[in-house]
Amino acid sequence: MVNDLPTQYLDEEQDRNAFNAAFNELGLRWHWDCDTYVSLLRERADAPARVRYYLESQQPHLLRAYDIDFLGGVILDKTAEHKRRMAQAGSMATAPFNWAETLGRELGI
Repeated sequence: MVNDLPTQYLDEEQDRNAFNAAFNELGLRWHWDCDTYVSLLRERADAPARVRYYLESQQPHLLRAYDIDFLGGVILDKTAEHKRRMAQAGSMATAPFNWAETLGRELGI
């Protein structure tokens, strides 16, 4: 269970969930699972660089339509909004959520 994680990992899990909530709200059809997020954390320390790296390496087609600074900024703004909501919700915000299942339902799988 997420609440059983050590404090240092709980923050990263909440960050990952905030990013995934932002992706979902923005209609972006991807999510960061634990392995992906850990890989991104190892690759880039700060969130803006992490988002930029992910967009350039995994979603480069979007950069033909959107400026990377604009798209990265929108993602980071939405992520911050979701972090604030989770902080206001308290412990309820730490409940695990299956983003892959959400995307599957959206696609009718």
